[in-house]
Amino acid sequence: MIAKYLPYLLAGISVGGQYALIAIGYTMVYGILRLINFAHGDVFMIAGLVMVYSSASLPMYIAIPLVLIATMILGFVIERVAYRPLRSAPRMSVMISAIGVSYLLQNCALYFTGGLPQTYPAIPWLSRSVNVLGATTKMVTVVTPVLTLVLVIVLVMVIKYTKIGMAMRAVSKDFETAQLMGIKIISVLSMTFVIGCFLAAVGSLLYFTNYPSVIPTSGSMPGLKAFVAAVFGGIGSIPGAVIGAFIIGICENIIKALGWTTFSDAFTFVLLIVVLLIRPTGIFGEKATDKV
Repeated sequence: MIAKYLPYLLAGISVGGQYALIAIGYTMVYGILRLINFAHGDVFMIAGLVMVYSSASLPMYIAIPLVLIATMILGFVIERVAYRPLRSAPRMSVMISAIGVSYLLQNCALYFTGGLPQTYPAIPWLSRSVNVLGATTKMVTVVTPVLTLVLVIVLVMVIKYTKIGMAMRAVSKDFETAQLMGIKIISVLSMTFVIGCFLAAVGSLLYFTNYPSVIPTSGSMPGLKAFVAAVFGGIGSIPGAVIGAFIIGICENIIKALGWTTFSDAFTFVLLIVVLLIRPTGIFGEKATDKV
């Protein structure tokens, strides 16, 4: 019985780690800007396409760093062009801009790919098969949770102990006061997007290793599930986003193991509704208090 469900459990832990890397981008941006970056899933998709095209003409040890750098630059450009000019605008305007960026990235991908699925390259070490407790799986399944936890620990240490991290925490607590205290808000916002996009790029390298191709809408469902994970864990909380992502990844794969594959995606959104009804702030979310 255990041997039957073990591959699904391993896959759930793996995909949960990949969702976590995307969810951190959502939760960091929201924690500082109070903005849901709806384009984040499409940045994840663009990272996949950059890997497809760069690996076609470059060796893997150059292509992978290139994907990470290109995705970070994309995040910086999006923040600079689409969000920074609207910093003082109503929140609805910024949200509309985020949706616009999402569709822009999808349509750019559609233009460059012609709408045809692009075959994702096999990353040699990650794609090889391994045996875990009698279950055969890919190395990426084993690497993903470990790498995710390492990156989360490093990120938490950066936020807790570095100067830019302290600035991020100050801005997330009180935007106006942080600005009055001399914190360079522009640098903090840019760094937030860069870090989020870096993690999304790492997530794409791990995620697409298990999938044969990339299409312009490849980032939509993982992006939505990562957003649900961020809300489930308490949006604005990095540990909450990670735990929420692992729970969603494991649960949807258990549903597949039970033979209810059709409902695996629906479960994620049912979970979102339940969480919003029972605990709108999520597991680790703090109750907001309005000052009068």
